[in-house]
Amino acid sequence: MAKILIVDDESSIRRTLREILEFEKYEVSEAGDGLDALAKVKQGGFDVILLDIKMPKMDGMEALERIRETAPDAQIVMISGHATIDTAVEAVKRGAFDFISKPLDLNRLLITLRNALDRSNLVVETKALRRKVSQSKVQEIIGDSEGIRMVKNTIDRIAPTDARVLVLGSNGSGKELVARWIHEKSARTSGPIVEVNCAAIPSELIESELFGHEKGSFTSAIKQRIGKFEQAHGGTLFMDEIGDMSLSAQAKVLRALQESRITRVGGEKEIAVDVRIVAATNKDLRKEIQAGRFREDLYHRLAVIVVHVPSLNERRADIPLLINHFNEQICAEYGIAPKRFEPQAIEALQELNWTGNIRELRNVVERLLILSHERVVLSDVQRYVYTDDLVVS
Repeated sequence: MAKILIVDDESSIRRTLREILEFEKYEVSEAGDGLDALAKVKQGGFDVILLDIKMPKMDGMEALERIRETAPDAQIVMISGHATIDTAVEAVKRGAFDFISKPLDLNRLLITLRNALDRSNLVVETKALRRKVSQSKVQEIIGDSEGIRMVKNTIDRIAPTDARVLVLGSNGSGKELVARWIHEKSARTSGPIVEVNCAAIPSELIESELFGHEKGSFTSAIKQRIGKFEQAHGGTLFMDEIGDMSLSAQAKVLRALQESRITRVGGEKEIAVDVRIVAATNKDLRKEIQAGRFREDLYHRLAVIVVHVPSLNERRADIPLLINHFNEQICAEYGIAPKRFEPQAIEALQELNWTGNIRELRNVVERLLILSHERVVLSDVQRYVYTDDLVVS
């Protein structure tokens, strides 16, 4: 049910409009002046707002501008008994959907409301489509710190080649994003990029996941399966958490890299694959080699180029840029106007120990946007973010 807010200082007009609109099955709320309207708009999302111009405390033109800041997607229809052409033009310039003169013509009002609701639905659908498109694109690597500039420069230099890349960095630092940009800027960009999380797959299934299997090769193999290497043919295979792969699977990956051929589990036929490997891990593979948990020959096959992604604690200067990016991104997803982060709040966030890196920062920004009021201030950070191990200095 569409929600409509009637803003008029005359109670008789509000009452009449409410009866008409509720009869038409709209959900209706009322406000007696511009300030009251602003308070109600902040509480809940209205699809259409009927806004009188001449009102006490705050007139309709000022309320129009303030509402546009708070609820940019709401459709506002101005109504006035003192209308002029200039006033109507000015209202539309400031963002009003339409302008109706008093006394209100019922048919004109209902048609305008339907058109405004159609516009509101289109805005929502367009934003949803834009989100899907933006999510399908590779997100920008945000930051201007020395470490991030080095990562970007390295990507630009290595992407056009077919060299294998090992991306190192702690959890949540953006290793997957680096891998996607290597693929995006390579000659293989028209091919697929296929991801496999080696840590999320049980050791007994990793070979089937990577190389595929033939029907009947084991108990649950009820049909043939194409593995990740074949799926990535002509493109890039991103092997995340490579340090968690079993030694037996490592041996088969090494053979696939050496010969550019794979054999499905339970199969005998060798299949040629043209795949660029980008691997990533949060482990120290040299220590894993010393402990006997990772093959040294595989390490040297993978680490033709090594890219170190700095942790967020190593690039604190980028935090204001990241906050601004997540602020716009998250507010666009929720269909609300971005909120202002006060400098003291940003400084406090820069002082935190970001063990979860970029992923943790995005979660914190989303939490602050949801729980704060018109802007994010230091007290919001202290109340909603700090825990026992995150102490204000």
